[in-house]
Amino acid sequence: MDMTDSTIRQIPFLDASGAQKTLDEYDSDVVLVVNVASKCGNTPQYEQLEQLQREYGDRGFTVLGFPCNQFMGQEPGSMEQILEFCSTTYGVTFPVNQKVKVNGRNAHDLFKALTETSDAAGKAGRVEWNFEKFLVGADGSVSRFRPKQLPDSPRSSRRSRMR
Repeated sequence: MDMTDSTIRQIPFLDASGAQKTLDEYDSDVVLVVNVASKCGNTPQYEQLEQLQREYGDRGFTVLGFPCNQFMGQEPGSMEQILEFCSTTYGVTFPVNQKVKVNGRNAHDLFKALTETSDAAGKAGRVEWNFEKFLVGADGSVSRFRPKQLPDSPRSSRRSRMR
């Protein structure tokens, strides 16, 4: 997929209600896109993602969750079940969008574009597992953080940009 950085922010996806959205539609200079799952060893990261949303949400930052069932069936629920789990278990207030595929020929266009970005080790390509994170700037620039990188670590959250 050949695209300029700013095009990433204009790729359409569906929100939880099925309405079409783009990253540009959020009043945020910075968006943290995360493929999420309810039955994963990384699921407790929801707590840290929510904390980032609460701490920086009024300063031009939004977390966007994209449920994905491609990794050992760790997100099998319906949209209603996913939203209920996120709300009651972790108090999630950030947008959780429609379930997507993040790898393969049927991967969502947003993730096809995001996975062209290399991580800190210089590796681009497939999403490794649930809770891979992509920090998208206002200009469409992307930083990539692998699933084990905690959302609230200074390296992945770029907290200094938010202060």
